[in-house]
Amino acid sequence: MLLGCGNVLLTSTSPDQSKLGGCTSWCDAKTTQLEQPCNGKNCCEAYLTGDVKKYQVSFTNLFVNNARNYAFIVDQNWFAKSSPGSGQEEVIVVPVLWRWNIQHHYLQLPPSSSYTCDNYSSSSSTTFWKCYCISPKKGNPYLANGCQDDGKLTVKQLSTIIGVSASFGFLLLLSACFILYKGIKKRKMKKMRQKFFKRNGGLLLQQQLLAKEGTVEKTKIFTASELDKATDNFNANRILGRGGQGTVYKGMLIDGQIVAVKKSQVVDENQVESFINEVVILSQINHRNVVKLLGCCLETEVPILVYEFIPNGTLFSLIHENFGDELIPLSWDIRLRIASETANALAYLHSATSIPIYHRDIKSSNILLDEKFRAKVSDFGTSRSISIDQTHLTTIVKGTFGYLDPEYFRSSQFTDKSDVYSFGVVLAELLTGQKPISFEVNDDEDRSLVIRFLLSMEENRITEILDMEVSKQGQKEDVMAIALLAHRCLNFNGKNRPTMKEVATELDAIIASHACLSARRQNTEN
Repeated sequence: MLLGCGNVLLTSTSPDQSKLGGCTSWCDAKTTQLEQPCNGKNCCEAYLTGDVKKYQVSFTNLFVNNARNYAFIVDQNWFAKSSPGSGQEEVIVVPVLWRWNIQHHYLQLPPSSSYTCDNYSSSSSTTFWKCYCISPKKGNPYLANGCQDDGKLTVKQLSTIIGVSASFGFLLLLSACFILYKGIKKRKMKKMRQKFFKRNGGLLLQQQLLAKEGTVEKTKIFTASELDKATDNFNANRILGRGGQGTVYKGMLIDGQIVAVKKSQVVDENQVESFINEVVILSQINHRNVVKLLGCCLETEVPILVYEFIPNGTLFSLIHENFGDELIPLSWDIRLRIASETANALAYLHSATSIPIYHRDIKSSNILLDEKFRAKVSDFGTSRSISIDQTHLTTIVKGTFGYLDPEYFRSSQFTDKSDVYSFGVVLAELLTGQKPISFEVNDDEDRSLVIRFLLSMEENRITEILDMEVSKQGQKEDVMAIALLAHRCLNFNGKNRPTMKEVATELDAIIASHACLSARRQNTEN
């Protein structure tokens, strides 16, 4: 390397100067500091070959007299790592890299796996060899036993190997433990679900379904995993409602069907057979105004029932929580139709099924409304136990205060006329728009809609408690006919109440009469 400017550096590596080299540097007055890389400005580089025996340098000044120039042998990477400054230093200390090699006739080292030698260069008839210690050994390969293990390096490599192996082994152990844990948990869950399935009468239900022709296709026994996926693990955001018999969630089955999934209360183990009988019977109900039971799951601690999904909420919400919303007007015609559809559904359950079924919890919140606001009777208490009373299959439920038949409290005997009484309360709700129990009134008797309704009928002032929409839209004859029917349903003596079939027939007649009268008036106006 030449530090300086305005010079030509000539090199010779052989006595006869047959091998010449060199470089030229020019001057840049604006730059006093050397710049990297050395590209000829105030410095230049000439490279040596590997077989140098003799080295001579000479300077030839081109432009500047008495220029201070330095020429020296240096490690090739020195200038790139450390700038030598302006070149005006008195002493420059630079690193020199020595490469050792040996002539072939001196290469008498014993064969060993610790070193290797390569033919490095040839000058005239002389061949030179360069030897290396094989990694990880280090030392002087030209000496006997000159290549030795680097203890620190070996320890470091060994530590690295041990560390990587230990880490990999730990990950394998952790993965194995996790897989084992999941496997044990899965087997434990499977056994628990099998236990619940048997305890909740799953085997009995399978037998019942197989024994009834055509029922197997209608009723499905769902797995717990299916319903977990359908309800997003029973996410609280999926809750449609809560009741005394369980919580209802909105779900979507794998085929895309939207369903209502009801997580029920605990079933008494002594009454499992009755519960299964009810599930089988209700699964066979096929009425357009009864919510269809699609199936059940018995693999959980409490039974889970799956129903068709009804989108427009409950009649209770439509009457009491609509707050005059113009988008969902509860007209007189809609009230009449809902009353008729509910009565026909109950009449079907009481008399048209193979075994009479008593609902035992008729109330406006158990009457659902579909996309066309058609009535769908729901919640048969199938999440509770049932008992068989002679030829009548009834569900044992506590019922709801304000709807329960007073005769039930006296006799502890629930009959078909108890459903009629509860339906009479729903008729009173449709006529008055009032809740069955009003906690805003201090007097206990005035809190009851039934008491207020019966007194207004006896005192011939029913118009005072009618809902505003009923008074505006309902024909006086129709309104009084419905009020009289409700009055009969609410008779404290069950024997004096009509049957649900009679109630349904009378409601159908009122609707038919109302339709004929409307048609006549329309023709007259035209």
